[in-house]
Amino acid sequence: MESLATNNEYFIWGIDDSPYGPVPLSVLIDWICDERVVPGTWVYARGAGVWKKASEFTELKEFFQSETASIAVSSTSARLKPGSLRRIKILAEMKDAQLAHLADFLEYQELLQHAVVVKQGDPGDAMYLIMSGELRARTIIGGRETILTTFGPGDFFGEMSLFDQGPRSADVVANVDSNLLRLSTGAFERLTREMPSLATPFLQATSRTLSARIRADNKRLTRVTQQFSTSGDLH
Repeated sequence: MESLATNNEYFIWGIDDSPYGPVPLSVLIDWICDERVVPGTWVYARGAGVWKKASEFTELKEFFQSETASIAVSSTSARLKPGSLRRIKILAEMKDAQLAHLADFLEYQELLQHAVVVKQGDPGDAMYLIMSGELRARTIIGGRETILTTFGPGDFFGEMSLFDQGPRSADVVANVDSNLLRLSTGAFERLTREMPSLATPFLQATSRTLSARIRADNKRLTRVTQQFSTSGDLH
């Protein structure tokens, strides 16, 4: 019986909730080295007929072990390779050269669980991109917490501060240990001034995501309005 390492094809579940593949083992390993596939990425092995996290495959474990060791001693700039930046949905379609330049404008931040990233009412001074972990946006009313939304790997928040530096509308708190990329308002101004050809696709991708969010919110509002209208008719 041939091993999976020599007789298999793989599908990868991307951060955009779409499968990619099939690809041979050699390509999958290249994606790990480029950090397009991380330990928690879901992978389907056609030969075995199962979905598992990438780090759970015997033939892949050694590559994650070596990656972990290199990250522990690497500098911030070394972590922001094009492959790792593609974990962020709005950066997924950008070219390697564009991402390499964008990395010069980003700050890498490691957060512990329960850390408050932004505080409601504070002036906005940065946008955040989530590499790993999970965070929640919340408000505190009458001493009680109301969760507005949850952010996961590939998401972003705080983007409005790049344009108006207005007060934050909510707290954002780390639910678990998380890794973020911070684009400060100062860095964004430098990006638009020094590299407009890079700022344009970045803003276009951000705008598309914001438009999708607004449409989704409008649909939810319409459903709620219709439900209340129907309830009123019943009485």
